[in-house]
Amino acid sequence: MTSTQETGARPAEQGAALVVLEGVTKRFPGVVANDLVDLTLRAGEIHALVGENGAGKSTLMRVLYGLYPPDGGRILVRDKETRIPTPRAAIGLGIGMVHQHFALVDRFTVTENIILGAEGGALVDFGKAERSIDELGKSYGFNVDPKTKVGALSVGEQQRVEILKALFRGVDVLILDEPTAVLTPSETQDLFQNLRKLKKDGKTVVFISHKLDEVLDIADRITVLRRGKVVGETRPADTTKAKLAEMMVGREVLFQLEKGDDVEAGKGVLKVEGLSLEGHLHDIDLEVHAGEILGVAGVEGNGQRELAETIIGLTTPTSGRVTLGDDDITGRSVAQVRAHGVAFVPEDRHGRGLVLNMSLWENSVLGQHGRKEYSGGWGVLAIRTIKNLCTGMVKEFDVRCRGITTEVSTLSGGNQQKLILARELENDPLLLIAQQPTRGLDVGAIEFVWKQILEQKHAGRAVLLISAELDEIYELSDRIVTLYEGRITGEYSPDDPPEKIGIGMTGARVNAERKPPVGAREPESPS
Repeated sequence: MTSTQETGARPAEQGAALVVLEGVTKRFPGVVANDLVDLTLRAGEIHALVGENGAGKSTLMRVLYGLYPPDGGRILVRDKETRIPTPRAAIGLGIGMVHQHFALVDRFTVTENIILGAEGGALVDFGKAERSIDELGKSYGFNVDPKTKVGALSVGEQQRVEILKALFRGVDVLILDEPTAVLTPSETQDLFQNLRKLKKDGKTVVFISHKLDEVLDIADRITVLRRGKVVGETRPADTTKAKLAEMMVGREVLFQLEKGDDVEAGKGVLKVEGLSLEGHLHDIDLEVHAGEILGVAGVEGNGQRELAETIIGLTTPTSGRVTLGDDDITGRSVAQVRAHGVAFVPEDRHGRGLVLNMSLWENSVLGQHGRKEYSGGWGVLAIRTIKNLCTGMVKEFDVRCRGITTEVSTLSGGNQQKLILARELENDPLLLIAQQPTRGLDVGAIEFVWKQILEQKHAGRAVLLISAELDEIYELSDRIVTLYEGRITGEYSPDDPPEKIGIGMTGARVNAERKPPVGAREPESPS
C-alpha cells in the first residue's frame, strides 16, 4: 500500500523551484489552449492561476497531471526533464490534482476511497490505513472519520477526502481546481487555514479560481493567463482585484454594479405554498414580486436544484402549490409552464440548457420550437426565421462564435451562457428563474450576466435567483432566503452580514427552532 512516505521524491528546499514548465503548448482542433506557457512552481508556496473561461488554466494543469500530452515544450520536476504520460506517473513524481467534480464512491468509506488504487496487494490492513488517514487528517486540519461512508458526508467533507487522498499518496504539489466553488464562507476559511499548514510544511499548492478576493487572500504568487498565453505574474501586495481582472480580460471590469433607482416591488408573480418533494423539499413557502429579485442562498445539494426543477415542471411535487399570477401551474409540463411566461436558466447548461452537438441557431429556439412563428404551424421549422432570430441574439448579447451554424460545443462557457440568456429572455417573461447563472464563468462574463438580471428587474419582471455564490446573492438580491436540507431556514436583508446568512445556510436556525415531537418529554429544569 502506498503511504505518505513512499513516493521516493526528495523534499525540496523551501522556495526552491520544484516544477518548471517551459514553452508548454497544447492544441485542440481549431484552438491553441496553451501557447508557449512558462510557469515555475516553488516549494512551500500557494500559487494562484487566474484567467477568463478558456484561458487555458485547467488545461495547463491537466498537462502537468498527465491527463493531456503536451504538443510542445518541456516539464522539469526537481531540475530533471520528465515526461508525464498518466496521472499515476504524476503522483509518482509527487504531483496530485483535486478536480472541481469529485471522483468518490458514495457507498465506500473514507478509508476505502482514499486507498482505492493504492492497495498494493490482495490483503489490505484497513486498521493500519484508518490510523494513518486519521493521523494525516489531524496533522493538516482535514479532520474526517475514516470509517464514515462518503455518501453521508457534506460537500466540504468530501473535498477533504479528495485532498487527503492526494496527501496519502505523498504528493508535494497539490493542484486544486476551483476548490471553493461549493463551500460556505466558513468552510472556505477552514480550507485556507489548512492550505497554509500545507505551505508551512513545504507543500506547493496550485490554486485555480475565478474568485479574485480569495486569490488575493491566499496566494503568494499569481500567474494570469489570457487566451492561452501568460500575460503576467504578480503578488497580492503588488496588485488589486481591479488590476487582476483587467489583466484577465484586457479591459476594466465592474465588480459592483449600479442597481439604479429603486424599483417598487409590484404584485406577486410567483407564489410557492407548502411545496414538498419527498426526500428533497419540505413545506417550502416563498413569494416573488414583479420588479424584485429574491435570492435563494445555500450550500449546493440542499434542494436548490429540486426547487427550480419543481417550479419549472421538470419534477412533480409530492404536495403543495405553485401559482404564477392567478394561474395554478403545479405539476404542469415544462412547455405549459414556459407558455405561462416563465424563463429558466438551468444550473447545468450542458445537460439542461443546450444540445452541444447542435448548432447555435438550433439551440436558439430550444423549448420554443413548437411556436407557430418557428414551425409554420405544420411542424416544419422555419429555418430562415430562426437563423435571423439567432443572428440578432448573437449580436445583442455579444456571443463570440465562428458563426451561427457552428456547434454550440465550440463556445466558451461564458458564451454558451449568453446564448441561453438570449433565448430565455427573447419572449419577455413574467418570471426568470436563474439557477447558478454564473457558475464557472470569468469576471467579464459574470459582469454581463449580472447586468442582464438587473435589467429584468428594472423591466418589472420577477427574478428567482438561486446561487451558491454569496457575493452574487448580495450584489443582486432585494430579499434573501436560505435553504438547508430542503427547508427555508430564514429570510434576510442584503444589509445583513455574511456570518448571519451563513448560519441559515448551515441550518443552525432551523435546528434551534425545531420543536421536539408530540408526546416527547421536555427536558427538566435544573433544581
